[in-house]
Amino acid sequence: MQDAPTYDDVLLDVLDMLEERVAAAEAAGIPRDRILVDPGIGFGKTVAHNLALVRGLAAFHGLGCAILFGASRKRFIGTIGDAPLARERAPGSIAVALEALRQGAQVLRVHDVQETRQAAALWSALNRDAT
Repeated sequence: MQDAPTYDDVLLDVLDMLEERVAAAEAAGIPRDRILVDPGIGFGKTVAHNLALVRGLAAFHGLGCAILFGASRKRFIGTIGDAPLARERAPGSIAVALEALRQGAQVLRVHDVQETRQAAALWSALNRDAT
């Protein structure tokens, strides 16, 4: 999965797969408003794939489910931010978490809870009247 990931278009391929999974969950009796979708940042994806998913995160709203975003300490953050050790990736993790919030993600999965919460609180205060 990690050695040679290939997608025709990572954003559309992941959207299509999640659309199928949401339909299967609904067919099993789970209401759409009880489903979270996660684009799977870092799992079987290159740096370019991860960046495309982060840039296009808002497209997942079209599935009609809340978006869970979990990029905390992922390798692509270390690659871009020159942080080889996962524990050194809090600043980059917070940066992508704030971008996810900007695009409307409802749930963030993070390692550095206090730091991310503080950044999100300030981001929210700065953007409260901008919407």
